[in-house]
Formats: sequence, structure tokens, C-alpha cells
Amino acid sequence: MNEVQPGQLYVVATPIGNLADLSPRAQSVLAGVTRICAEDTRTSGSLLAHFGIRTPLVALHDHNEDGLAEALVAALKKGESLALVSDAGTPLISDPGFALVRAARAAGVTVITVPGPCAVTAALSICGLPTDSFLFVGFLPSKSGARKDKLDSLKGEARTLVFYESSHRIADSVADVVEVLGAARLLFLGRELTKRFEESITAPADQVQRWLGADSNRERGEFVLI
Repeated sequence: MNEVQPGQLYVVATPIGNLADLSPRAQSVLAGVTRICAEDTRTSGSLLAHFGIRTPLVALHDHNEDGLAEALVAALKKGESLALVSDAGTPLISDPGFALVRAARAAGVTVITVPGPCAVTAALSICGLPTDSFLFVGFLPSKSGARKDKLDSLKGEARTLVFYESSHRIADSVADVVEVLGAARLLFLGRELTKRFEESITAPADQVQRWLGADSNRERGEFVLI
């Protein structure tokens, strides 16, 4: 059976770093759909070029997806097949795409998942902390005061907490974890997961803070905190 069917929306996970993680099924879908909705067409274009995929791209991001969703759903209703990808990982997990998926479902369009890499599950699988129940918070607030308030609101949470963080805030965020949640709180820090310079550590939060500060290179890249 043909992997791609007319009038269907495919939500496709793409690598978070290592290009070899793009599944054969994902490659088949991306090559077979009419168009690919991409968060950044330059980033996705490079990925597609690596695999020799020439499917046309349309930019779909936080600033335009509300306005484009109706037109894209209309195209689906007319028989187009569309794929949705983000810059890396699984779409909608702290990435755009919600407006399109919601509009497609409301219009009765079939939405198909093509699962694969996701930084949340990748980090949970190696962190050594309880994974039977967890709360994914997404990105912490950018300003320290709001970040501390957010962490303080989670102090009583019994589930494992998962956050994304960027390179220019990682040191401050770890410092705030130490201050608000305590130096002894077990903390996993994973950077550049699946990439060449992947590193991770699980230790009391104050030890993670010292580890991070011991080498400025450890503040580079993309991060998951658990």
C-alpha cells in the first residue's frame, strides 16, 4: 500500500541532531506528499537535500500558522497530502503546528503520526530519574524572577519535571534550580543529544552547577533539564 494517501495530514518527527535518525517511513512520507509545512524552510530544506527529497516546502511557524491553517485545510479537503515538520524532533512539542492539527481535525481531515525523535523522551530514557510519571513544562521563562516563580510553583509536584533550555540561559536556570528547588535535588542535564558533542550528567543540582561552570563549552548547544 502507498504510504501517502490523498487528503491526509502527516505529522512527521525529524532528527534532533543525528541525521541517521530519520526513519525510512519518514523519508517515504516526506518524498510522497504534495507539500511539506516546515517551521524554517532553510533548516528543513537542508535535511531534505541530504536525503535527495525535492518536495515543495511552505513556511509554517508561530507567526503565520493561524492565518495559513484554513487555506492548508482547504487544500487537504481538495485532495492534497501534507506533511508537517518542525526544525528538529516531534512537531508541536514546544514547536509550531497546533493550529493546523486542530483545524484539520475540526474539518474531519485524517491526521497521521509518523513518530520518531523527541528530545523529551530521549532525555528521559537516559536520565536515571523516575519516568513512570512526568510533567513536561517546556521552556522556562527567560527572566530570572519569572523563572524562579515558575520553579517555586512546582516545588510540591511529585512527578519528574522536564524542561527545555537554551545556551544563553542554561547557567542561570541551573543556578535558579539550586536556589529554589535545593542543592540536593537530583538534576539531569543533557546537552546536544544525539549530536557529536553530546554530554549528560545526573547529580545533585549544586554538583551539576559546578560541572557546568567547569568548562565554558558545556554552556553551548541545546539542553534538556530533568
